Amino acid sequence: MVRSKKASPTWGDVKTALLDFDRAGLQGLVQDLYAASKDNQAFLHARLGLGHDQLQPFKASISKWISPDLMKGQPISASKAKKVIADYKKAIGRPDGMAELSIFYCEEAFGFLESCSIEDESYFAALIRMYGRSIEFVSRLPPAERTAYLERLDKLRSRGRNVGWAVEEEFNSLWYAAALDEHQSE
Repeated sequence: MVRSKKASPTWGDVKTALLDFDRAGLQGLVQDLYAASKDNQAFLHARLGLGHDQLQPFKASISKWISPDLMKGQPISASKAKKVIADYKKAIGRPDGMAELSIFYCEEAFGFLESCSIEDESYFAALIRMYGRSIEFVSRLPPAERTAYLERLDKLRSRGRNVGWAVEEEFNSLWYAAALDEHQSE
């Protein structure tokens, strides 16, 4: 079959090409994608509900980007750490998993900030935005599932006073705007 020579193929082109695959061919394609990268493996494990801890590979990637080993020359990338959470959302996007990964991001960022001195405004801004996202994710959970997450968010709020850049004030503002003190007593 002659394929279109567009400059940039679209999802529609991919869907059309997939119609030519039989079951074995499609399975081979997925196997090749699986072997191509650890990100693909994590995506498939999460989507298919495989493994005992589906969040572990996502957490490892978040740690790699938000709390790197600077002595080994590893780069910091808040955007790549956020992309890991977006990838999880595409793979399965369970509300409790979204809450866990976003809070984990914040905890890892604080661990990094407390272990080294960093003066990158964008890093602090990304941390504040992720804390806000964490609050949103936790607020959407059923009340019975919120307690442990709210305790972790409250601890993060307390840790904010040690890092400067108005992090504590911003966290408090987000916390009180969401009325989380009222939720904790439910």
